[in-house]
Amino acid sequence: MTQWYFSYGNNERIGPLDDEAARAQARSRPDGYCWKEGFGEWRPIHSVFQPASDLAVAPPPVPAGRYGNADEVDYRIVGGDMQFVEVELDPGESAIAEAGSLMYKESAVQMDTVFGDGSTAAQGGSGLMGKLLSAGKRVITGESLFTTVFTHTGNGKAKVAFAAPYPGTVMAMKLSEHGGRLICQKDSFLAGARGVQLGIYFQRKILTGLFGGEGFIMQKLEGDGWVFVHAGGTVVERELKPGERLDVDTGCVVAFHDTINMDVHTVGGIKSMLFGGEGMFLASLTGPGKVWLQSLPFSRMAGRMLAAAPQGGGQRRGEGSVLGGLGDLLGGDRNF
Repeated sequence: MTQWYFSYGNNERIGPLDDEAARAQARSRPDGYCWKEGFGEWRPIHSVFQPASDLAVAPPPVPAGRYGNADEVDYRIVGGDMQFVEVELDPGESAIAEAGSLMYKESAVQMDTVFGDGSTAAQGGSGLMGKLLSAGKRVITGESLFTTVFTHTGNGKAKVAFAAPYPGTVMAMKLSEHGGRLICQKDSFLAGARGVQLGIYFQRKILTGLFGGEGFIMQKLEGDGWVFVHAGGTVVERELKPGERLDVDTGCVVAFHDTINMDVHTVGGIKSMLFGGEGMFLASLTGPGKVWLQSLPFSRMAGRMLAAAPQGGGQRRGEGSVLGGLGDLLGGDRNF
């Protein structure tokens, strides 16, 4: 039996509920979030329980003409710490993904490599210049010149899966439920429905660009379809009220609404800067809007691995033999 859970403001949690009770709860209070086994994250109630006419309040639509219509794909997120996303396509539907992120695909899925994010092709194309501009944006945000488009060319349904590049969490986010736009850290985009546009977001403040952890340039995801964003470690979602501020380690910011104001400020006095272990600056996120934070930025994980690597002069952390380097040689942990 399916067990549903509902979450509202002020840490109110309801559940577990069966399907019938969950539908009744959604009709009476559609302004929160719901979750059941198989969901990668909490989802807005109005996006799960359909038709929307059964609910007291319908979700706000994306403004007409602002974004193109993305393919309506189905998906499931598999795994715990090393996740991948499996996208299910109907005939003619396509998913776009970063080069090298493919895990597997069924034979009916045709793979093609294009310049940019593939959005110009989905919208009828915009000529060579449009494709070059799309590809240029991707290079500036740290991505490859090319995107791979996976199109279902057969009958029935077909599946294609994309794997995360390092341990962490894959977040499924419907852009139409976030105002049609998300600001993300560079290299966080994993895959999405055809029609999603990948652009550039410039930090307008010099200090934020220099010390905000993400630099002057971040990714801007626009459209009305599903996107799959990867973050390191565990992800926490916070919704900030107007004027509410959250201070965050500069590397832990994954994504936020474009209504969020991001700034930086010093951690405190000279002693805190030099010996606090958090660097000189923290990122300040001010609402209204939602922010997503990661517990393990890739730079932090890579730094720890590099510091512990014997080839780089790293110190031993308790592993290996009491004989030291000779014990590592005998155990196969080190070569001549």
